[in-house]
Amino acid sequence: MIRLSLAALLLSATAAMAYPVTVKSCDRDVTFDAAPARAISNDVNLTEMMLVLGLRDRMVGYTGISGWKTLDAEMREGVAELPELSSKYPTKEVLAGAEADFFFAGWNYGMKVGGEVTPETVEPLGIKVYELTESCIHIGPKARSSMDDMYNDILNLGKIFGVEPRAEQLVSGWKARLEKATAGVDRSAPLRVFVYDSGEEAPFTAGAYAMPTALIEAAGGKNIMDDLEKSWAEIGWEAVVERNPEVVVIVNYGDVTAEQKIAFMKGNPAFATMDAVKNDRFVVLEYVEATPGPRNIAAVEKLVTGFRGN
Repeated sequence: MIRLSLAALLLSATAAMAYPVTVKSCDRDVTFDAAPARAISNDVNLTEMMLVLGLRDRMVGYTGISGWKTLDAEMREGVAELPELSSKYPTKEVLAGAEADFFFAGWNYGMKVGGEVTPETVEPLGIKVYELTESCIHIGPKARSSMDDMYNDILNLGKIFGVEPRAEQLVSGWKARLEKATAGVDRSAPLRVFVYDSGEEAPFTAGAYAMPTALIEAAGGKNIMDDLEKSWAEIGWEAVVERNPEVVVIVNYGDVTAEQKIAFMKGNPAFATMDAVKNDRFVVLEYVEATPGPRNIAAVEKLVTGFRGN
């Protein structure tokens, strides 16, 4: 008779007890009878969530990165053995062709409302979808953006893939690091902050339900567009000038560099009266820092330093 090691017995017992598991994904309850074995993630930040949980061996690929962004050295190493199945949003054929059993995506992060790929359209293919919490505002009411959005996704992925201890350890560590980073923040008079993602004729920015609002608040600032009842949206420059930000947070990605965005704002006479422009106060966040994911804590640390003017 073959004797199983204690570790193997414990692992077997844990696996037997763990499933089925049910998690809340936006307004749906999704039940998993076993951990997904052929997962696909969309976008750089969602892919990084999978990698930080040690789930690369459960993945058959990723989508939606090279069509808009480039990978830094850390991410290139993380996905080195994985194929990019689609440079932008995947089709049902792409997901089915990879024989995927799980798709980690979000609304406007790989799926569009009424589009070809939704939880309902891929379910007949045997593919379960978990939706990025931040993106749920696109299909119904949700609470304003908070750090809990990112923590919630990590913890839910931990349950889905049977790696709860790893997920809980990560979240606990991030909370401790965040507390340390923000311990000395003066919140008596929050700095007015504008998030500049892209666009010259009209800026694309973060509203109440976008992750940068939570990052800014954690760092002791106030998003001047936090009354915008949207996630990411295009607005008019007039509102930005009127609200006079003291700091501009630049989201760096795509063909237009952060330096070019800063030069545009500093070179436009219409923005010359803005405190942020007059005092040359810009903080650059990489896309993967500004969207929900493991680098959000580093983003807050960067904002804390930038808000202090260091």
